[in-house]
Amino acid sequence: MRSYLSIVREILVAGDYKENRTGIPTYSTAGATFEHDMSLGFPLLTTKSVPLRLIASELEFFIKGLTDKKWLQDRNNHIWDEWCWQLKVPYGHDKETQQKMFEERDLGPIYGYQWRNFGAEYDGFDKDYSEKGIDQLENLIGALKTNPNDRRMIVSAWNPNQVDEMALPPCHYGFQVTVTDDKLNLMWNQRSVDTALGLPFNIASYGLLLHLLAKETGFGEGRLVGFLGDTHIYENHIEGLGKQLSRVPKDLPNIETENFTSIFDWEYTDSKVIGYEPHGQINFGKPAI
Repeated sequence: MRSYLSIVREILVAGDYKENRTGIPTYSTAGATFEHDMSLGFPLLTTKSVPLRLIASELEFFIKGLTDKKWLQDRNNHIWDEWCWQLKVPYGHDKETQQKMFEERDLGPIYGYQWRNFGAEYDGFDKDYSEKGIDQLENLIGALKTNPNDRRMIVSAWNPNQVDEMALPPCHYGFQVTVTDDKLNLMWNQRSVDTALGLPFNIASYGLLLHLLAKETGFGEGRLVGFLGDTHIYENHIEGLGKQLSRVPKDLPNIETENFTSIFDWEYTDSKVIGYEPHGQINFGKPAI
């Protein structure tokens, strides 16, 4: 995807050097835009290998409104292992705190909880939140089916009342859906963007969500747009991104979802990419936390 590579080049050429809470300096730009037409293929990066399995299982986790990271671990997805509910273990960099965060399974009222139960009081991953709060995802789908010209089809993960409780304040904090020419478009907003490790996941995750929403509502797949805030490259990722820029992008894959009945019944194993032949992996190391 040339839009992604353009963002990488822009930051490397013109990014400002910044210190931050992780202790690893970044080069950062104040705002960037990612754009992709879904008719050109599924937006899974080809200049390195990106594992759809991890992206799709996390998205299922969000769609179901879950907050127990053991659900992810049981599916061999460990991207949330080092985070936990801030009210149980306040965030810290020391080894003792990091170990406690690793061992605590409750992530607090993160993304999916806000999507499905916005405004409800959070009392742990093992509680029943049925009919509590606002089900933003259900409301969005209802609007798509009854009033697709609506310009208020928005889902927010940023809840000021609970942001300090979350394992991590949402980086991608909201998305909007529109319909034009019988095609469904999705635009997401992101406050903080780890360009090397996080952004390829974010692009594919929202591309997959667009795909599922289109299947749910019968619309074609339109444009995927990301409005990116503090878009940065960690200093220790520069070499790996240089390798990516030296590689010629390959044709994008397509995505197929089998036995689809509803987005709420969808499982991550139902969706598969077809024709994905990326360049080899690049080891950037663990993401900064």
